[in-house]
Amino acid sequence: MKVERSVDLGQKGELLVVRDACALFEAAAELFANAATAAIAAHGKFTVALSGGSTPKALFELLATEPWRSRVPWSKVHFFWGDERWVPSTDKQSNYRMTNEALLSKISVPAGNVHRVETDRGTPQEAAAKYEQEVLKIVGPQPKFDLILLGLGTNGHTASLFPHCPALNVRDRLVVSDDIEEVKMTRITFTAPLINDAQAVLFLLSGGDKAPVLRDVVRGPLDQQRLPSQLIEPLHGSLMWLADADAAADIR
Repeated sequence: MKVERSVDLGQKGELLVVRDACALFEAAAELFANAATAAIAAHGKFTVALSGGSTPKALFELLATEPWRSRVPWSKVHFFWGDERWVPSTDKQSNYRMTNEALLSKISVPAGNVHRVETDRGTPQEAAAKYEQEVLKIVGPQPKFDLILLGLGTNGHTASLFPHCPALNVRDRLVVSDDIEEVKMTRITFTAPLINDAQAVLFLLSGGDKAPVLRDVVRGPLDQQRLPSQLIEPLHGSLMWLADADAAADIR
């Protein structure tokens, strides 16, 4: 992994800066493969929660190619999603559909290892409650994901934790549904407590439009209602921000 520079962010973890988007995807693939190998060696499986968006999609497409495809024991990987849009799984806006097209359909992974949010039936509230039970069943009664991948929106949101939304204040649930007025859509999302119990949390950032918000989240005053990504501070695990040079331009 070719890191141009690293920045100690204190409680906000570590920022690793790479040259460009191509280097970002390669570095993320290496971190993913290393985390999978370590987790499988330690307890026989790798539990990972994925995110949506163009940057994760490029990572997933890379993981589906060699040498990465052969480096990861996919049969021991359990896939979850940190958030999902309340649309059918076949909809072009579905995070599951994107991941399936970019990665899952191109690797050998047991169907039982793919734990998607059931958005094709019932209500969002029922889907969130059922997904919480799935997390508890597969990850454990005190769930600690081996790795959670996150993005950072230009408005400071991560997963589907949007500014000033009720989900930001939930402390007694692992998964909730929320009606996001900003995007006119219902979402299912991990809550901050579930994310903060992970062994490792990795933010992926690419592009100059992320520079101001990254600076505000990791260097600015605490304002978690306006900048929900500030809620993410793993209790015992690691927090890493992997960014290309453009996204990290405002961090000195």
